[in-house]
Amino acid sequence: MVIVGAGFGGLAAAWQLRNKPVEVTIVDRNNYHTFLPLLYEVATAGLEPGDVAYPIRAVFGKISNITFRLGTVTSVDWDNRIVRCEKGEPLAYDSVIVASGAAARFFGIPGAAQFSFPLYTLADARALRDHLLRELEEADNDPDPEASGLLTFVVVGGGPTGVEVSGALAEVLDSAVRHGGYKFNRSAVRIVLIDGLDRLLTSFKPSAAQYTERTLTSRGIDLKLGTMVSSIEADYVELSDGTRIATRTVVWAGGVSVEGTVASGLGLGAGPLGRLLVNPDLSIPGHVGAYAIGDAAAVPSGPGSDDPEALCAQLAQVAIQSGRHAAHQILRQLSGRPTEPFRYKDKGIMATIGRRAAVTQFPRGLLVKGTPGWLAWLGLHLVYLIGFRNKIVVLTNWTWRYLSWGSGPRPVIIGDVEDVVSHSGRG
Repeated sequence: MVIVGAGFGGLAAAWQLRNKPVEVTIVDRNNYHTFLPLLYEVATAGLEPGDVAYPIRAVFGKISNITFRLGTVTSVDWDNRIVRCEKGEPLAYDSVIVASGAAARFFGIPGAAQFSFPLYTLADARALRDHLLRELEEADNDPDPEASGLLTFVVVGGGPTGVEVSGALAEVLDSAVRHGGYKFNRSAVRIVLIDGLDRLLTSFKPSAAQYTERTLTSRGIDLKLGTMVSSIEADYVELSDGTRIATRTVVWAGGVSVEGTVASGLGLGAGPLGRLLVNPDLSIPGHVGAYAIGDAAAVPSGPGSDDPEALCAQLAQVAIQSGRHAAHQILRQLSGRPTEPFRYKDKGIMATIGRRAAVTQFPRGLLVKGTPGWLAWLGLHLVYLIGFRNKIVVLTNWTWRYLSWGSGPRPVIIGDVEDVVSHSGRG
């Protein structure tokens, strides 16, 4: 069988199939798995790219029935059951799992794709980090950095990613002035968080959003809620009311879509945001042995939820659970048993705002804020981070930064992000 994509869903599916009577080939355009929830820390110079990436071959190196193919899938021949890649021989399959993830969604806003920094891949995070550090260096040498927009940072999107990036930006700028020797005035720095809805974190309880808004505001972040971005240029953002914000840095956290990814070119039925339509058991309609999971699929909540047909959010937990489920269905089919519908088990949602500030919302509505929520966020992310070395490095970096208020890694390295990852430890 073939698994297209090595994100949370693809790896979860492969792990369930380890040492089972099936030969598995994982195909991905990168040779590493990216821990997406910590990308914002790479983007704000808190962690190195290699700290949130782990080589796929190292995950399955000792498992005989799982192999890895580096490559980009170009098409699937559904009639002949063949997966084709840009390079190499086609891969024949009996079963296939499409776990190709999603990409940034720009809503057709002029200039958004060209002049903003999305945050969905390791390359995205690396590009934003290097840009941010260069802007700080330029601002330190500019006689009027405020007028040129060098000290204004705009974040578009009020979900967890937008909140986390905004909070992290405030902290890295505080550290830059306190410990980095920069001469510009910290009070001249402006961080603007923009969202078209009237509150942040709409998937959380209102009290969580209120706490988040108060905390961000207290840390000097300017909230513009109920405001739409109409266009983005190289040196400014224009809002729907005609206001222009001079800036050289726009972080795009406005949502994701399957359009433009591998899944969108497979000739399959698509639903909201381009997500592949699937049956209750996550199989692809009209294709025996084919499944779609994670961000790439319109995953139903399933039996036991308030609305079984409602679509799950595009979250890591959904990807992991749907990946495991698809793998189990393949094993059930091999043993001659019928498949079962997917059932999502809500384990809660969380977002960090910065040092000793986070919101963690548990399934039954219990909300934990502040330091307890922050500690819960730290602990959960360490548990799910792949690789013992990565866990130790990230924990050490977090501890050092908390105790010293010091900066993270800040060299601006010219080169490909794959170079950094390929030289990282394998733990």
